[in-house]
Amino acid sequence: MSALLETEALTVRFGGILANADISIGVNEGEILGLIGPNGAGKSTLFNLVAGTYRPTSGRIRFDGHDITRLPPAARCKLGIARTFQVVKSFETMSVLENVVVGALVRHVSTRAAREEAYRVLDVTGLTRRADANARDLTPPEKRRLEVARALATQPKLLLLDEVLTGLTPAEAQKGVELVRKIRDIGVTVVMVEHVMEVVMPLVDRAIVLDLGRVLVEGAPQAVVRDPKVIQAYLGDRFHA
Repeated sequence: MSALLETEALTVRFGGILANADISIGVNEGEILGLIGPNGAGKSTLFNLVAGTYRPTSGRIRFDGHDITRLPPAARCKLGIARTFQVVKSFETMSVLENVVVGALVRHVSTRAAREEAYRVLDVTGLTRRADANARDLTPPEKRRLEVARALATQPKLLLLDEVLTGLTPAEAQKGVELVRKIRDIGVTVVMVEHVMEVVMPLVDRAIVLDLGRVLVEGAPQAVVRDPKVIQAYLGDRFHA
């Protein structure tokens, strides 16, 4: 596999707060990468840097052969980066289909072509039967799927999933896991931020653990969960032994 996304010594400060420090990682084309860590580890900040919401204080970001360090979010979307948000941001008074068409218009000039793409994505995400429902009438798990559908409609090469499995029941989380695998199977590379290691570890090909804004450990999920530094970061010194 070749690297689709690379960060080089990525650092960002907010005043005196060092949110991400010297982060150099790669995301391989075709993989599901888990970005995990305790609260305040810098996971969402790193997502925002990759998506273009934040500008780094120093360091570089390369995507699909392009230096995107200074590109705005819309330009990154055009290149093939899409994301979801921790807090669902749907257009509540619009239908599910219309919400997804908004994403599809990134790639399609005509509304007809955008609607066709939206229906295709709704089928992938299991929302076809809810196409005509208002977004405000969806259940919380359906709203999370709608976030994913709108992002997929932009036809990304890289999809950043920000806690799409958080707060779901075990049955709902399992459906979410199946959806993530389906997304990878249709050719989209996935990076996901999650807190619940029990859910994400069996799903991802590789995991990167952040702590206090720095990369703590990266590697195969089975090795990462047994690493003493990860146990200490999540559970504290008394569990270290």
